[in-house]
Amino acid sequence: MKYTFLLLFFALCTTTQGQSFDFQFDHQAIVVTDVDKSAEFYGGILKLKEIPHPERKDGFRWFLVHGNSQIHLIEKDSIVFNKDKSIHLCLATQNLEGFIAHLKENGVAYWDWPGNRDTITNRVDGVKQIYIQDPDGYWIEINTAEH
Repeated sequence: MKYTFLLLFFALCTTTQGQSFDFQFDHQAIVVTDVDKSAEFYGGILKLKEIPHPERKDGFRWFLVHGNSQIHLIEKDSIVFNKDKSIHLCLATQNLEGFIAHLKENGVAYWDWPGNRDTITNRVDGVKQIYIQDPDGYWIEINTAEH
């Protein structure tokens, strides 16, 4: 009986200490000044699938990224926010060259991390990356990281 109690106590202690919340990325909300113009970029340039807003409200456009992850565009007249490249959304693709060709066809500029236009950053871990900006100036990294 004493050993059963100790075994049960040990099992409870190890399961509560090893608890994990197992977070999954759900969405990122982005405030934009013209939701339709931004929706053209996220749907047309990034080729993300638009999904309906549950309340079908004006000024909101939602896009599916991968699995169930989403980007929510929210239209506001103005918001004070410094759009520094260090604060960015990142999307990965194994077809970076094809995506760059798509950008060029659509007249969308891209930069490397230091800020050189039409240049790809080659990270030391072998990942290639570029940065683009949406119509509101938010930075988006596109890279070749494998997940």
